Amino acid sequence: MNKQSNTYTVIYIIVLVVVVGAALAFASMSLRERQIDNANADKMKQILKSVRIPIDDKNVGRQFAEHITAMLVVDTEGNVVKEGGADDMEIFNIDVAAQAREEASKRELPVYVCRLDNGAVKYILPMSGSGLWGAIWGYVALDSDGSTVYGAYFSHASETPGLGAEIANPKFQEEFIGKQFFKDGRFMPVTVVKSGQHPADGSDYVDGISGGTITSKGVGAMIDNCLRPYDAYLQSLDK
Repeated sequence: MNKQSNTYTVIYIIVLVVVVGAALAFASMSLRERQIDNANADKMKQILKSVRIPIDDKNVGRQFAEHITAMLVVDTEGNVVKEGGADDMEIFNIDVAAQAREEASKRELPVYVCRLDNGAVKYILPMSGSGLWGAIWGYVALDSDGSTVYGAYFSHASETPGLGAEIANPKFQEEFIGKQFFKDGRFMPVTVVKSGQHPADGSDYVDGISGGTITSKGVGAMIDNCLRPYDAYLQSLDK
């Protein structure tokens, strides 16, 4: 066949595309299990970071199994509708972003129950929302009273470095420690406000990120939307 002909060029391109496509598909299928394991390990790290546990990258799975004593699903009435151990992947894999878009009464609300080395029990609640450029998400860990923040972790998909991306900075996350979600028996989410301002309703607050106003508001909205449905369950913890 004439290598200078259009027919040869077309056949060559088709064969190349088929071979490369097959190779990529095989590689993707071969690595899928490892990709899932890596994604799960990353999520475990984030959950553990919310309770301020130093991470051992080589033994994240073991750390998670040691500290997460139960995984629950609760409803807006405060009832536990599902319960499993640290290996319950059905609860672990609940799509929090999808749940956050549902009406509160229809949501599956995951709770990760954590026991620290000193025996203290913490309750970790997942969140998902939107920043300026894309998805943001995080976890808030509460003391056994269901109100006091023990730790927090936030991350993002595409916020601006040095601005909105600072929600992933431990310095910002540490501002939440010690804040309260209940005031006089009423659920009042911790808010994120512009530096120098104060919430009119008297709720606890943290200063937003300078230059990252929209992302900061996104964090506040995420906390309100995702944690308010846990009101009844958190009250039951204190009782």
